[in-house]
Amino acid sequence: MVTEIQFEQANRRAAEMRAANPGAVAAKYDRTRGCIVVDLSNGLQISFNPSIAQGLENAVPAQLNEIKVSPSGFGIYFPKLDVDLYIPSLLEGVFGSKRWMAARLGTAGGQSRSTAKMEAARANGKLGGRPKRKAAAAGKHS
Repeated sequence: MVTEIQFEQANRRAAEMRAANPGAVAAKYDRTRGCIVVDLSNGLQISFNPSIAQGLENAVPAQLNEIKVSPSGFGIYFPKLDVDLYIPSLLEGVFGSKRWMAARLGTAGGQSRSTAKMEAARANGKLGGRPKRKAAAAGKHS
């Protein structure tokens, strides 16, 4: 059970957070631009492509047309997908869990076409390519 003191402390922390961080006052899916648009309490507006947010990456427009703003303004909810996004995280460029973000960054890094990467691949190819694994061949014969 929550005591009255804990309740007051929680309300004070929430008020401090609202004073320090803008919250969402409205959110919509803009079909013409293909992006989520969020109006913030400080007058700013942010927008992002749903493909970069965890849970929205494979959504179709019909699933994005209903967005609810949480009472605190710190969350937006997509009922047709059962996906919540946290506004303070979006403002920091965090569009999913650490694991999901790391996987996306790894994929992007693997697709890099830098000059250094291409030169390293050529040099490796001249040496015969990637070495064969020895651990898999030695020791396991069933």
